[in-house]
Amino acid sequence: MKHYFNSSPAARLFFLVVSLNIWLGIWLTGFGVAHWWLYIPGGFLLFAAVTGLCPGMLFTRWLFKEK
Repeated sequence: MKHYFNSSPAARLFFLVVSLNIWLGIWLTGFGVAHWWLYIPGGFLLFAAVTGLCPGMLFTRWLFKEK
């Protein structure tokens, strides 16, 4: 598999900061109170920060048929 979607270190830091803000908001609201939908972007962004592969970018590039 070709790695067209590896994120730069700056993008990975951005994904991490945004993810941590979402998780902080969920924690401050309460894990039992926050809606489950908030876990999806928080989890995807955390995954993108750790691996360098952003599921959102993979999907949008596939949707618009970019190489």
